[in-house]
Amino acid sequence: MKKIIYLLFFGIYSLTNAQEITGQWTTFDEATNTKKAIIEIYKLDNKYYGKIIKSYTAKPGKLCEKCTGDKYKKPIVNLVILEDLKKVEGQYTDGNILDPENGKTYDCNVELIEKNKLKVRGFIGFSLLGRTQYWQRLQ
Repeated sequence: MKKIIYLLFFGIYSLTNAQEITGQWTTFDEATNTKKAIIEIYKLDNKYYGKIIKSYTAKPGKLCEKCTGDKYKKPIVNLVILEDLKKVEGQYTDGNILDPENGKTYDCNVELIEKNKLKVRGFIGFSLLGRTQYWQRLQ
C-alpha cells in the first residue's frame, strides 16, 4: 500500500513539475487590464521563443516601426518578441523580450507561477530594475 501511495504521489508531483510554458498566452495592459495580445510560446533547440499570433491593439497589417535590425518594419502579428529563454532547474532565464510599442529589447526571465499563470519579468541589467507582467494561458 505504501508503494502505491508513493507511486501515486510521485506521479502527481512529476506531472505538475513537467508543466512547461509552451502554448498560447494572453497578455494584458497593466493600467487598464484589457487584453493586448496572444503570444504563442514554443521550444526550438532547447530554447523557448514567443511570437505574437493575435494583437488586440494593433490594426491589421501594422508594422513594427520602432523596432531595429531584422524586426524593423516587420508585421506585429507573427513578430517574435520572446527569444533564447533557457530552462535551468525549473526556471526560464537568460532570454530577451521585445516591446513592439517602443522597439526596445530587455533581458527576460519567466516563471510559471501557476498552471495557467506566467510571470514575465523584463529588465535592463538587474532583475530589480524592470517591469513584470502576468500572462494567462489561453484555454
